[in-house]
Amino acid sequence: MPNLIMILEDDVSLRRAVERLLSVSGFDTRSFASAEEPDVLESASSACCLILDVQLPGLSGPAFYETLRPPRPPAVFVTAFDNPATREAVRRAGPHALLIKPFLGHALVAAVREAIRGLP
Repeated sequence: MPNLIMILEDDVSLRRAVERLLSVSGFDTRSFASAEEPDVLESASSACCLILDVQLPGLSGPAFYETLRPPRPPAVFVTAFDNPATREAVRRAGPHALLIKPFLGHALVAAVREAIRGLP
């Protein structure tokens, strides 16, 4: 699916809000509460962009991203914990956007569109 965005976010309210925002912005979404859910790897590999929470129960967003086989889709990481360790974890995962919660909806859509624009 060329416009599929996979969302990995454990906060159910935020996950639903992001799904609605992306849907009205013209994207299809698949969402998960944790990296251990069934079909999460399949969805990640078929997505054109990932939205990954940095702090998740179990495998973190950056750690999950690093488990994906190249070529990996671009990712937009989100976190409520803006600190040097978080920034370093995202930096190690690759050159991706990092949004700090709470973020504005238009900032998320812009980050997703920018990430997709860099695809070959």
